[in-house]
Amino acid sequence: MATSKEIMEALGDYQVQCNNNKRLRRMQRDWSKLLHFVGEDTGDKFTMDVVKGEIVSFAEGASGTPDIIVTASSEDLCDMFWGDLNPSQKYLEGEIKVKASQEDVVRLDAITMIIWPDV
Repeated sequence: MATSKEIMEALGDYQVQCNNNKRLRRMQRDWSKLLHFVGEDTGDKFTMDVVKGEIVSFAEGASGTPDIIVTASSEDLCDMFWGDLNPSQKYLEGEIKVKASQEDVVRLDAITMIIWPDV
């Protein structure tokens, strides 16, 4: 089980990785969404704000009305943000749940292919 602190550290690393990826930023330049991440085993919640493809903030807690809700174990959230697992595979296996429009699910899948091409 990952702690809230570990997930926040992983989110920080993920923010840097995404925001420094020019291909991803160019591809997502018209995508602005509020995301909630929920650790199903701990009940921890996190909010991420993406504006024009840039992760502008993330914080503990669920604030605002999300466009996307991602639910997974705390370990899977950490491993996903650190790039140690491919979230698409876990999604297909039902271990990561995504509540979002079909368009946003497709966007998340595209992000996955860019950020985790070899995982």
